[in-house]
Amino acid sequence: MERFFKYTLPLLISIVAAMQFYQVLMRYVFELPVMGLDELLVYPTLWLYILGSVNASREDTQIKANVLDVFLKTEKSRLIVRVIADFMAVTVSSWLTYWAWDYFKYAKRVWKESPTLYIPTFYAECALFIGLVLMTGYSGWYLIKNVSRLARSPQAEKGV
Repeated sequence: MERFFKYTLPLLISIVAAMQFYQVLMRYVFELPVMGLDELLVYPTLWLYILGSVNASREDTQIKANVLDVFLKTEKSRLIVRVIADFMAVTVSSWLTYWAWDYFKYAKRVWKESPTLYIPTFYAECALFIGLVLMTGYSGWYLIKNVSRLARSPQAEKGV
């Protein structure tokens, strides 16, 4: 998976930047706006955001407010807080995934098309469901990993 994100994310951001540059160049320099480029730009942009979020979940580098870590003295107490946070992340992402599944089914059933280029919007709309499934999976994996670490921590063996 690391190789996939290593190449896909820079490719997507390059595509978005190139399309934006082309649009600005054509519109403001040559005064010839390109019809449909804005709606085409939605696809790589949406996938870039979603896959970036999935990658942050995979690396466990998403933004966190670890204020309690400053006040907690032992590694075990920090790990307990981490397990609670992971459990909440799995709960919330599962709930959002459930909603995204409903939206995914709706998008597939309705099969809307973009107004100018008539590209099915489903290919952009499915990114949310796919991304949330992957984020929930990675959150669950970190929950299991941290519960396992907590169970075999030295203080847990001593009964502290």
